[in-house]
Amino acid sequence: MSFFRKLFGLTSKPSAEVESSAVQTAEMPDGTRAAEAANLVAREASAECLDRHWQRVGAVEQDVLGYLISPSFTGGPQWPSTRQAYRVVRRGDSILLATEGLSDPFDDVEGMGNGFEMELFLETADIPEQARGKSGEVDPLKYSWSFELLQHVAGTVADAGGIVGQIEQHGVLSLELPGVSQSHHIGEQLTAHFVSADDTVGVLLGGPAPDFPTRLDDMPLSPVSLIPVVLITASELDYVRAGGRAAREDLVQRLQAAGIGHRSDLQRASVV
Repeated sequence: MSFFRKLFGLTSKPSAEVESSAVQTAEMPDGTRAAEAANLVAREASAECLDRHWQRVGAVEQDVLGYLISPSFTGGPQWPSTRQAYRVVRRGDSILLATEGLSDPFDDVEGMGNGFEMELFLETADIPEQARGKSGEVDPLKYSWSFELLQHVAGTVADAGGIVGQIEQHGVLSLELPGVSQSHHIGEQLTAHFVSADDTVGVLLGGPAPDFPTRLDDMPLSPVSLIPVVLITASELDYVRAGGRAAREDLVQRLQAAGIGHRSDLQRASVV
C-alpha cells in the first residue's frame, strides 16, 4: 500500500436540526424518496448512538476531521456512504481517534443494516505537541502519525467491505502498511523500533480489548463493533509474520500482561 497526499478539512458533526428538517420537508412522490428519508433518519440515529458511547469514554470534540471532497468521488475507498470522517476523543493524556461513517447505513439502500457494522479506533498518548491541538481544536491532528495510519487502515478495511466476519472467523487480525518512507508523518514521527527492514509498519486489528465496551447493540439497524487498531513494533511484526494466528493471539496476551493493552505506546519495548 503506497502513501499519497489527500486534502483534509475541518467539518462539524451533522446537525440534528438540519437533518430532521430535511426529513420533514422532503417530497416523497415515490418509494425512492421514502427510502432516502428512512436512510437519513437511520444515519442520524446512528450518529447519536456513537456520540453517546464516545461521551462515556472521554471528552468528545465537537468537530470531526473530514475530507473537503469525499474520496469516494475521486477514486478513493468506498465507505457505505459518502460521509468519511474521524472523531476525536480526549482521555487524560491520550487521544483516541475513531472512524465515523463505516457504520453509516448504505446510501440509497434499505435492509442492509448499519453499513460495515464496525468502526475503527486508535488510542495513543504519543502524538507530537504540535499535532495534538488544544481542547476544542482538532485540525492539528491531521499532521500526526496516528491519524495518517488510521486513515490508511480505514481505506484498506473499506476496500475489503469491512472485517467483522474475518475477526469472528480468525480472531485478531494483523495488517501491514508498506512504504513508510513515502508517508507524510508516519516516517517522521515513528522511530526505527516500529519500522521493519522492508519499510513497513504493522498493526493488530481487534485486540487487545480496551477498557470500555466495543459492541453497540442499540444501533438503529444492526449491532456495530468498535475495533481497536494497535501499532506493533518491527520485532513483533516479524513474530506475527512467522507465526500467523498463534503468534497474533500470543502477542495480544503479552501486550495485556505487560499492561500495554490496546494503547499504541511509542516508548515501550517489544514484548517478544
